[in-house]
Amino acid sequence: MTGLSQEQKRDFEAAAFRTLVEHLRTRSDVQNIDLMNLAGFCRNCLSNWYRDAANAAGVDMSKDESREIIYGMPYADWQALHQTEAPEAKKAEFEARRPKDH
Repeated sequence: MTGLSQEQKRDFEAAAFRTLVEHLRTRSDVQNIDLMNLAGFCRNCLSNWYRDAANAAGVDMSKDESREIIYGMPYADWQALHQTEAPEAKKAEFEARRPKDH
């Protein structure tokens, strides 16, 4: 769509991102390995991208801080509450598809 101002585009992108993050927080039944195998990204990817954007803007942010923003809680807490051991078949699929930066 043409005619959007840069501010509108930024605001709409930010709203879509917030909705995605909230959706992933409520869908704790969907494991990161499922996201990686299906879509090629996961919650950790989002937190890395968030941290990269902050650091590029001159805001020092740690991996733990960006993960807490995405997960809505400390990562260790999310793991304890929601993460399950991935079946061997999913691990093999992940390894076969894994990007070099993961």
